[in-house]
Amino acid sequence: MADAGVLADPLPAVTGASLRAARRTAGLALVWLVVLGNAAAIVWLWAHGGNLHVTSAGQLLTSIARITGLLGAYLALIQVILLARVAPLERLVGFDRLTVWHRWNGHATFDLVIVHVVTSVWGYALLDRYSVPKELSTMLGGGVYPGMITATIGTVLLAAVVGTSYTIARRRLPYEWWYAVHLLAYAAIALAWFHQIPTGNELVVDAAADYWRALYVTALALLLAFRVVAPAVGYFRRGLRVAEVVPEGDGVVSMRVEGRGVERIRARPGQFFLWRFLRRGWWRSAHPFSLSAAPDGRSLRITVKSLGDHTARIAAIPVGTRVLAEGPFGVFTAASRRREKVLLVAGGIGITPIRALLEELRGDVVVVYRAVSAGELVLRDELHELRARTGFVLHEVVGDHRTAEGQALLDAAHLRALVPDLDDRDVYLCGPPGLANHVVRALRSAGVPRRHLHVERFAL
Repeated sequence: MADAGVLADPLPAVTGASLRAARRTAGLALVWLVVLGNAAAIVWLWAHGGNLHVTSAGQLLTSIARITGLLGAYLALIQVILLARVAPLERLVGFDRLTVWHRWNGHATFDLVIVHVVTSVWGYALLDRYSVPKELSTMLGGGVYPGMITATIGTVLLAAVVGTSYTIARRRLPYEWWYAVHLLAYAAIALAWFHQIPTGNELVVDAAADYWRALYVTALALLLAFRVVAPAVGYFRRGLRVAEVVPEGDGVVSMRVEGRGVERIRARPGQFFLWRFLRRGWWRSAHPFSLSAAPDGRSLRITVKSLGDHTARIAAIPVGTRVLAEGPFGVFTAASRRREKVLLVAGGIGITPIRALLEELRGDVVVVYRAVSAGELVLRDELHELRARTGFVLHEVVGDHRTAEGQALLDAAHLRALVPDLDDRDVYLCGPPGLANHVVRALRSAGVPRRHLHVERFAL
């Protein structure tokens, strides 16, 4: 860390970020080439399976059922890869964007599956000259259409996953329950396999079936590599344990974790890990927590606010508890910086990665810290100490947005008043989804280009 008054030149970091941005653009182009290329291959297989030659409404509906089923299965495999925490992909895209992709891809998968189910039953009912209820009964009978029972169970499981993804459901479900339900997505995709391979008309040719087997095997291999093997190897190599738990305020604690070779963990300020505490009642679920201090080569520190059943018990975790930490993840780092001037906006506990970033960022840096009350300004003393050493500008914005006085806080005009040269800065924003969405709209309204916004929402 630079001494007070001797600030590192931010220009090399800005130049390096431009090169990294170019590499990221090339990487994203390659990702989309692979995704769209496979989609084109699937459509080609469908077209060459005779599905373009239709002479009746029943054939048209069953043809639509086949392509929606194939594309739905393909998007489901992409969903597995998005859930696999593939480190190179996460570093390329960023956790926040991957979360958005995961959400929209999940809904698209479910929509295609529903269209597949409806058009299949309807189309075959027309071809068989059955009523829809009789056709449905025939399909589920198990003799004529193999795998229909497993496919139906898989569809129900997928519906449960999608249903719990809506905001109103997430607010009512504890994180642990939400996490457990989402694991059902794997079961749904596995069950779909036993329907797709035996009954897919496009898969009767060996090459087509082998192509789909390769897609499934690739998704499974990535899942095992990054969700099972990599965390297990990291656990045995690092031997992480809880070294200290320190209260920081009402419902807020900081935890320091130590282990072997911590200095070899290439974590940067602004990144996060998925933390799993290997103790009874804790090990079943992993939670994302950002580093709240720059890694010092000896330990990693997180700061957690009580927001649910799991986080409310963090303070009770005994020193010495073994820890499994997956990561680091995230591109919410100084490496993403493109401009000399920087604005950091934090909401509530979203200050944690920004507090860590402040140990690395130099130059013209402004911090806007938003909280409902002064008591919710987490790590406030540390921020003031850092400000005294490095000279960044700090604005603490306190007030309830539900009141008449607080409605205009952090809108475009207020941000412009706090930071007049707002549109000349890179902006790092971290906080709850509601605040993050509000501030993004305000920043865009104030003229900040999207490419200069770096957002980390505290939500999965």
